[in-house]
Amino acid sequence: MLLKIINANVLDESGQLQLKDIYVRDGMIAEIIDAGSQGQTNAEQIVDADGKLVTPGFIDMHVHLREPGYEHKETIETGSRSAAKGGFTTIACMPNTRPVIDTPETIELVKSKAEEAGLVNVLPYAAITKSELGRELTDFAALKAAGAIGFTDDGVGVQSAQMMKDAMALAESLGMPIIAHCEDNSLVEGAPVNEGEFAKRHGLKGIPNESEAIHVGRDILLAEATGVHYHVCHVSTEQSIRLIRQAKEIGIRVTAEVCPHHLLLAETDIPGLDANWKMNPPLRSQRDVEACIKALEDGTIDMIVTDHAPHSEEEKAKGMQLAPFGIVGFETAFPLLYTKFVLTGRWDLSLLVQRMTADPARVFGLSAGRLEPGAPADLTIVDLDKEQEVDPSTFASKGRNTPFGGWKLKGWPVATIVGGKVVWQEQ
Repeated sequence: MLLKIINANVLDESGQLQLKDIYVRDGMIAEIIDAGSQGQTNAEQIVDADGKLVTPGFIDMHVHLREPGYEHKETIETGSRSAAKGGFTTIACMPNTRPVIDTPETIELVKSKAEEAGLVNVLPYAAITKSELGRELTDFAALKAAGAIGFTDDGVGVQSAQMMKDAMALAESLGMPIIAHCEDNSLVEGAPVNEGEFAKRHGLKGIPNESEAIHVGRDILLAEATGVHYHVCHVSTEQSIRLIRQAKEIGIRVTAEVCPHHLLLAETDIPGLDANWKMNPPLRSQRDVEACIKALEDGTIDMIVTDHAPHSEEEKAKGMQLAPFGIVGFETAFPLLYTKFVLTGRWDLSLLVQRMTADPARVFGLSAGRLEPGAPADLTIVDLDKEQEVDPSTFASKGRNTPFGGWKLKGWPVATIVGGKVVWQEQ
């Protein structure tokens, strides 16, 4: 099967846009030539990008698909469809489902459901500890053999330093990464928001910055001792960034990610007790936001992830104290960041694309994230001029929980191609 994408605006190595035609054969990029040049003939399918941006498919290494156990929030199919609509072609799902993804059987279930959906590439993480209870390590070797791409107890921090050190040593022996949700439970129990002015004003217990940074610092020392690849989830504080930067400078194998909401929103932006503004880590101070932006720019933070975390409207209606943490992120990630950073001139378009494609692929050793012959034909077509408001009622996700409803944004994905197959296209 030969697919031809014509009139594609592609970023070159210098960050300039060049009009190209892309040929895809049997799910792989076969050739990229100047638009209108004579290339391979007899294409069975032609997609006219009409001058729109074509990038490697976006990669999201931190998502929650909720299945098994929480299908009322999301399923692997609805989450995959939402990801495709947001331009993502590869997503890595967290194991804090019910049952927890802590056995080869649950890994197989996720993989089969993703294959059945036939939309995007779904890479499953496995839990570090059985049922994410922090008491006993899972069978890392069996989980790796079943297809796990790394180990994490995301949703909770591993509280025992000895347990984390043992996990890192075992993961390193298998050539696998440890992905850490960094949170000291003794500092956060019962707190729904950041420790700051918003918490004071509303009489709420706050989550302090050090609750995250203490685990980051501890784990960096353990990573140094064990040699493991240690990846920090959803960084949100200036203190964490300082520690990660120092660790990288001395050669410790640490990488990190940040979410769009921690780059765009501070606790001072929260309008009231609407739980669509409740996430973990919480929205921090403006100083933390600026630290996150600078760290992403200078490479201290390696990649952007969404931490897509759908919940039902009934759950989020319970209010700031009782509602679960989390917001959805697939369908708004690129337009949010394009509008707020590229269109304002702070970032080059190439930086945003790199942090959503090549960099996550590099960190996790994926073959995706490249737009060149021989690479998988996972591609995203984006209309940089398209402007529309965020309307949660139109989301492909079951989740509607977003603080960005009503925001007017530019740069919306209009088609997503996975393995040479168009899996989503704007109608």
